[in-house]
This record gives sequence, C-alpha cells and structure tokens, in this order.
Amino acid sequence: MESNVIAEKAGEYIEKEDHSSFRDEVASLLKREDWTALHYRFYTDLSFGTGGLRGEIGGGFNRMNPYIVRRATQGLANYVLRQPGTGSASAVIAYDSRRYSDLFAQEAALVLAANGIRTYLFSSLRPTPELSFALRRLKATIGIVVTASHNPREYNGYKVYWSDGGQIVPPHDTGIIREVGAVSGTIRHMDKTAALQEGLLRMIDSEIDDPYVEMVKSHVLNPMVVEQQGKSINVVYTPLHGTGTYLVERVLSEMGIKVITVPEQREPDGDFPTVSYPNPEEASAMKMAVSLGISVDADLVLGTDPDADRLGIAVPGENDFRLITGNQLGALLGDYIFSAMKERGTLPKKPALIKTIVTTELQTRIAASYGAEVYNVLTGFKYIAEKIRQLESSDTVYVFGGEESYGYLVGSEVRDKDAVSAAAMTVEMTLYNKSIGRTVYQHLEELYRQHGYFEEILISRVFKGEKGLKMMENLMNRLRESPPEHIGTEPLKEVKDYLSGTTDYTGSGKREKNIDLPSSNVLQFILADETIVTARPSGTEPKIKFYASCRSEPGMELTEAKDIVRNKLLGIRGFIEGLFGK
Repeated sequence: MESNVIAEKAGEYIEKEDHSSFRDEVASLLKREDWTALHYRFYTDLSFGTGGLRGEIGGGFNRMNPYIVRRATQGLANYVLRQPGTGSASAVIAYDSRRYSDLFAQEAALVLAANGIRTYLFSSLRPTPELSFALRRLKATIGIVVTASHNPREYNGYKVYWSDGGQIVPPHDTGIIREVGAVSGTIRHMDKTAALQEGLLRMIDSEIDDPYVEMVKSHVLNPMVVEQQGKSINVVYTPLHGTGTYLVERVLSEMGIKVITVPEQREPDGDFPTVSYPNPEEASAMKMAVSLGISVDADLVLGTDPDADRLGIAVPGENDFRLITGNQLGALLGDYIFSAMKERGTLPKKPALIKTIVTTELQTRIAASYGAEVYNVLTGFKYIAEKIRQLESSDTVYVFGGEESYGYLVGSEVRDKDAVSAAAMTVEMTLYNKSIGRTVYQHLEELYRQHGYFEEILISRVFKGEKGLKMMENLMNRLRESPPEHIGTEPLKEVKDYLSGTTDYTGSGKREKNIDLPSSNVLQFILADETIVTARPSGTEPKIKFYASCRSEPGMELTEAKDIVRNKLLGIRGFIEGLFGK
C-alpha cells in the first residue's frame, strides 16, 4: 500500500477515534513516518468474523480499539433492530481481565443503549460462561463478551451471542457481518449517566452470580462423596490472572473443598506478568501451579484461561505430576458423568454426547458403552450449543459435551464451554476416584485398557500478514487437489472435505456428498488403521492447525500400545512438518 493511501486512512481514523491514547498512537507513527507499522494497522480492516472480532490492541482500522468496537456494535444493533419481534430488544455484556476490556465493554453498552436496546452490563469482570448463563436467565436478545480468550497479551476481542445463550451461528452470523460491513456514517453513542438515568443501561452482579453458583452446585452427582471426602483433598488452582478467581474459589469453597490459589497469579492482570501465553493448554502456563501442587502434596491442580471457559488440569502420576490433555479430561469427565448417572438411575433413556470432529474418538467409544448417541459437529463450541438446541425438540437428552481444546459443558443452562462447572465436576470425579482407592491417572489407564490407547498431537504454524494468508490458502488448495497417498506408514483410505461436504474413497475412486454440517474449510484424512489427520485454518488466529489422532486395539498391554501409537505419530509429525517446507 502506498504511503499516501496509508496516510489518508490514518487521518480518517484519527478523526473518528474519540479516545486520545489510541488516536495519539497513530498520530505518533504518522509523525515518524513509520510506514511499515502503519501498513499493518491499515492495509485491511479488522474483520467481523462469524464469531465477532479479535485482533491486536492499538490504534488503526486493523486493530482492536474503541472506534472499531463502536462500529461493530452499531452494525450489531442495526441487525437486531431489523429482526421481527425485537421492539423491546435487550443485551447483556461481560468482559475479562485483558487490557481495555472494561472500556470496550462500556463503549459497546453505550452504543446499544443509544440505539434503544436495553443493556445489562456486569459491574466488574466475569467469566464467559456466566455471560451465556445471564443471557438465558434475563431472556435477553443478544450477549457480548469482551475477551481474546487464551490469546497472547497483545490481543483483545469481542464475541457475540444470540438469545439461546450460544455464540452466533447461521443465519445470524452472516447477517451481522453484512450489517457491520455496511456501517459508514453515524455511530450512535450516549453518555453513561444518561443511559443509567433513562433505564437503558443497568449494572448487574450478585443477582446473576448467586443463581449461577447454585446452578453449578446443582450438577453434583455424588453429594455424599463430596460431603464426606471433600475435606480430605488438596486442590491447587490458578486463574492465570483472569476472571476465574472469584467464582471457582466460591463454588469449591461452598462444596466444602479446600482450595489453594497460586498467589502470584490470583489477581486479574491483562499483562499476564507470570506467563508468556495465558493458556492452560500450555505446560509453561501451568508450571507455577504444578510446582505449588508438588509442594503441598495436592491431589489435583486446576487452571483456567483469562475468561474462564477453558480448563486444564494436572494430577499425580507414578513419580510426578502429569498434565492431562483436553481429549483425556473430556474422556474422564464423560465416563464419570455417564457412570454416575447410570448408577443413580438418572441416565436418560436416550442420552447424548456432543463433540467436535477433531476431538478424540475415545469419547465416542466411552459414550457408546453407556448406550449414548454421539454427535460430531464442526470445531467451535457454538456448534455444540446449536446441537443442544436442536435436541431439545427431540427425545434425545444432552448429557455432556466438549472439544479437544480444553472446553467442556456440564448441564445445559450455559451454552458455551464452562471451566467453572467443569472444575467442580473434575473435583468431584477426583473425590470419587479417591473414595474407591483409584487415582485419576489410574482411571484414565483403565479407559485405555477397555477402549484402546488413544493419543493425539496438534501442530500449528502461524502465517502473518497478507502473504501468510495466501500461503495458508495455497497449502489447503494443494492438499485438496493432490491428497497424499500415505501419511506416515499408513495408506490413505478416505478424504473428508467439509468445504464441499463430500467424502472421497481413495480405493474405489468413489465420491459421496454425505457430510451434513455447515460448509467449513477443513480437510480430514482417514488412514487405513483409522488414524485421523485433520487440516484446519484457524478462524480466530493467523494460523493453520493440523490435528492427528492415533489408536491401538483394546486389551493391549499399555506400554506396547503406547510405543506403537507414538511411532505412528512420529511419522505423521514428519509428514506435516514437511508440508511447511514445500
């Protein structure tokens, strides 16, 4: 982009941005004629995607800032007010501990209020799952949570929810995108004091906190075990400087569980000073909590991400603490919930587990062993929420759901992944295992012996800027047009293309249109031994992700099974890394 075009765009932004710190940031770059930095801020507009906004914080049309939030919210308001029956539309807004989250949340609230949409705004930071719960409880039309989830500290974002409590799905997502893209003129905005006086803005806190906590506790399956064993275990917890502290501590305390929170990571801080990446999926992020867990002889270590929708755990192994993956914890929780409900006689006649297409098939085998129907949906918890809503009009009952990226949902009062309720259920599962003389890790190994040993890997590669997007596109096109004959040592059996909804059977050359899911840029390679390798460009970050899941046959000695599976994964890793070198 030519410097004169950049300068023109920068001038336009400076004129439209009301907040001096963001405005001055761009003005300073203009004064220094730093065209490289300005290029990245203005070569494109930060796009409102199918879930909302996410980007680096800063001044510019390609950054997260007050103007971009206002513009997106005006488009959202325009869409809501065009829907039938929304004459008395309302909204709920929550925000996490990231930098400027409180400012962005207030800006969104004051735009909605100025458009006549009555808005409930949490008085301080709250977890994403509580936003979903509040939206349903208050019977609001839409919800917004200001968060960048587990992204690096430079990022912030803005996720939109519909009245069912789930993130927006078709047709609302594309409709909102069109309206946001069409905003070019006046953005309505009003003074906070006036909004409060006119009843267009209302601050909320305990009237949602209290019922949310009661809801989480209502899902306890073995209350006698919790009551009798609760004081016998030590639980270490880290909120990673995010929103989880208050609710996770409160829920577990009211359950009678002793919680030791990592002191250095307890307070909310958008700079995340003790971690480079505030994601409980990462061993480095859980390091302080695990260290504390070792020192206090903990039975369980819990970690939640900044908006407390993802949960990571570590448990004592034979000689040290073991980090449990998202796939493994989902399998453990699913098995515990199904077995406890079956034992109590509360398992529905037609129970259901919902998982994403990249989540381990171990969960499928576990659910099937309890007679449950398993539904696979696209990656993204909004599709799990959508499937729950669809099941409500059938005789099939949702019991549990989750995704490999450390997201789980206990119950259906919330329609997004919920680390608070998952933490409570994980503590209960740990207590139950302890009551029968079994550790959590031994529980996992029993599942492997019964259903086969499963192991998964995830390989990601970041592609920044315009060139990066083109490189990702070229890589996906190459895999579509010329799929590999082998991946590692195993021949290819099937290729599932979720963009076209088709499956190619490589042995026969047959193609069937048999994928009944929304179109998505995902390729899945099924190998002869049922290994699954999936290629998926991220919808929220400039990266492409490759998932691989390998398994052994049930009944094998675990040491042998692990060796076989890991050797296969080694070959698959080599294949995937080789793609980036081409």
